[in-house]
Amino acid sequence: MLKEVPPLKELSLNSHLFNDESLKIYEEYTLKTLGYIQKFLASRKFYKGDDIQQIQEDKIKAQLTNISGENSIDSALEELNELYISNAIAFHNPNYVAHLNCPITLPAIVAEMIATTINTAVETWDQSTSATFIEQEVIKWIANEFQLGKHADGVFTSGGTQSNFMALLMARDHYAFEKFGINIKQNGWAEEVNKFKIFCSEKSHFSIKKNAALLGLGYDAVIPVKVDEEMKMDAEALVVAIEKTKQEGNIPIAVVATLGTTDYGSFDPIKTIGKIAKEHEMWLHVDGAYGGCFILTDTHKHYFDGAEMADSVTIDFHKTLFQPVSCSAFLAKNKKHFQYVSYYADYLNPIEDKDTQRPNLIEKSIQTTRRFDALKVWLTLKTLGVKTIASYLEEVHYLAKQVYNSMRINPNFELAHEPALSTVVFRYKNSEADYEPTHDKVNLHIKNSLYASGKASVASTKLNGNVYLKFTLLNPKNTINNLLNIVDMIEETGKQYQPKTEAL
Repeated sequence: MLKEVPPLKELSLNSHLFNDESLKIYEEYTLKTLGYIQKFLASRKFYKGDDIQQIQEDKIKAQLTNISGENSIDSALEELNELYISNAIAFHNPNYVAHLNCPITLPAIVAEMIATTINTAVETWDQSTSATFIEQEVIKWIANEFQLGKHADGVFTSGGTQSNFMALLMARDHYAFEKFGINIKQNGWAEEVNKFKIFCSEKSHFSIKKNAALLGLGYDAVIPVKVDEEMKMDAEALVVAIEKTKQEGNIPIAVVATLGTTDYGSFDPIKTIGKIAKEHEMWLHVDGAYGGCFILTDTHKHYFDGAEMADSVTIDFHKTLFQPVSCSAFLAKNKKHFQYVSYYADYLNPIEDKDTQRPNLIEKSIQTTRRFDALKVWLTLKTLGVKTIASYLEEVHYLAKQVYNSMRINPNFELAHEPALSTVVFRYKNSEADYEPTHDKVNLHIKNSLYASGKASVASTKLNGNVYLKFTLLNPKNTINNLLNIVDMIEETGKQYQPKTEAL
């Protein structure tokens, strides 16, 4: 006969741990926190403003002092509010148009609360149970949107950089094994691998070079390919670069096609690049971290013609599916290629215990412990549906086109290119100023001044060595009138700064 289970310790001894007895305290904490969130949302500015003295004071406030004993949640929340919440950047604010930070859906917030409270880890079945199926279904859904076929699979990651890392790792190890019989995972490096080269647009994400270095290939293993006037990879230049690499005695192994470059939102010609990659027996990776979710729209379907040829895909739901960070996925056309990242640990997933009915997601991940991030996407899709999300994306693209059309007839602005996605790249260029370095100084002044004042946040980049400003529009609740008001602020700030000497 089983012995009776002993009772838990008295609540007073561990009242701050989450369980059935502390539910009222949980509710109390949640309501108090909500009060601070309401104050945060009530602010009309994206940021209260930049002040160096305040920054120095906040650095001191962040110190972990007075922590030898307990303090009330009220005092801790008030400290947190002064240090962080009231200083936080409001990505939902329509005057925040800087980086790839989106407003987030309400179902995703509910999912975050559930996932965090239950604290599911999704690496093994005995920790995640049916959460495993939810991640698998979200992966299956997005893989089907890319038409990757019945053998496709994927896994959630921390972001585009990790997803791109997995893609290059698979490309490297697969080519080494298929062409040279080299098992890098088991035996390590080989001389032939030193000759491996990867090709991408000169406007591709920095993580391609970063990951090549982390994989031991080095920055120089990445061959940048020039772009055309629309900031898309030049397919003819790609062919020339591949042939040149071969003539130099090196080995082309992979091509990265970007669908939505970070700076310009440009789409590489995936169908043409895919054919070139297949002709040269190279791995084709599609970096759709920014533009990938636009496959759900009617307006951008044509950019994805040929995406089904991809061997792997990166997609960030925390950029263009309106999800909280982090929420990203890596897809592989052939699930067998996950063998290059798998490892069987006796304490987690011993190979003799492999069970098709109770899968272990750790077999596809370079992470061990992972949060249940797929729940956010699942609950958002179940609540809002694909059409609503697609309409949000079409709205931000339409806003980008409207801003572009308004700015290009203003002689005080120079536009980099017509937006294909939701990014507008431009610079303030007063018609009376011809001295090029002055334009760079003015545009940086505009960016920094607007940010410091809390009026608006715009990003900056460089084109042909010159400083440009950038709108990244990911808020479907924004309006053209508000965006033109930011344009007016930019123009006014630029005019006030214009020097009287060398600029004329």
